[in-house]
Amino acid sequence: MDERLRFIARLLEGEKMAPLCREFGISRVTGYKIYERYKACGLEGLNDRSRRPYRHANKLPYQVERTILGIKKEYPSWGAPKIRDKLTRELPMIRPPAVSTVHAVLDRNALVKRRMRRRHKAKGTELRAAHAPNGLWCADFKGEFILGSKQYCYPLTITDYRSRYLLACEGLTSTRSEFAFSVFERAFRDFGLPGAIRTDNGVPFASPNALFGLSKLAIWWLRLGIQIQRIKPGCPQQNGRHERMHLTLKKEATKPASFNLLQQQERFDRFTAVYNHERPHEALGGAYPGDIYTPSARAYEPPAEPEYPFHDKAIRVTHCGRICMGQRKFNLSTVFAGQVVGIREVDDQVWLVSFLDFDLGYFDQQEGRVEPAPNPFRPEKVSTMSPE
Repeated sequence: MDERLRFIARLLEGEKMAPLCREFGISRVTGYKIYERYKACGLEGLNDRSRRPYRHANKLPYQVERTILGIKKEYPSWGAPKIRDKLTRELPMIRPPAVSTVHAVLDRNALVKRRMRRRHKAKGTELRAAHAPNGLWCADFKGEFILGSKQYCYPLTITDYRSRYLLACEGLTSTRSEFAFSVFERAFRDFGLPGAIRTDNGVPFASPNALFGLSKLAIWWLRLGIQIQRIKPGCPQQNGRHERMHLTLKKEATKPASFNLLQQQERFDRFTAVYNHERPHEALGGAYPGDIYTPSARAYEPPAEPEYPFHDKAIRVTHCGRICMGQRKFNLSTVFAGQVVGIREVDDQVWLVSFLDFDLGYFDQQEGRVEPAPNPFRPEKVSTMSPE
């Protein structure tokens, strides 16, 4: 209001409209509008006016809203669809509101019980040791460090739990899953498939925002028949053998850092050869890891599409992580994009979503997303995930 008051005061003192509008940075149309409002309403006309519309074309009449609340009070267990049908019978002369409008009325009056979405909180899984090579692999990113070229290096390492054999030590420019995919695929081709892989709960091994913390990498492992093991958050000692290797790697291959990634990778390759075939290991009785390790008998092959003979249908998840049924789309998770899941109706208009042998969750026609089922990877249910 202060600016408008100064504008009007100077206008009343005799200043011209055009230069005054230029000085205040407004158009002459706006200037004349302010002046006309002042002449009509005085100083009150200079106050900010409400931008609320004069009328609400689709606003529900007060009487109808009270009727909705009355029906809900009489029948507390009824939802918006039944209340709408009852309202239509009691007041046939009015245009029936939409179900969503009835639901909004109930929601505004705190008469809707909101369903809280259960979120995954990383807790780790049951951990089982392996007594033979390839029963369990351990993987992790050693902490990033800066090369001489000021580029970050993220070493991804994979070891065999039983023999301590260093299967891969690859310097990457990022922890993105596509880079990790290539490293693991090369390891699978060279050494075969393990029974399980143990990691922490970080990216790309797990995804904090997806169902049960699954990531695209973990889903690929499951399709290959590899079980997943995750250590408890904040407990790196549960992957102690691998962390001990990282300490040796840091001392012998990263200090000082090389100038660029190619030079650093050459040092990693040299360290791998020495670690596997020249460095005696106390826990192995002085033997080299290469003396004990043998490749897996399970050869790597791209996984076949899963089949669901005991489900009603198999559906491919869209690239945006949705399940499409007819005209409806239900949010699942983008980590399942492109994967085939099984759908089975377990109740009237209620469907169960499964991936491989794991039940992921349920959806119905009212909700546009999949509500998680009990976590199939929680510690008390993962004994079958670890190798014997």
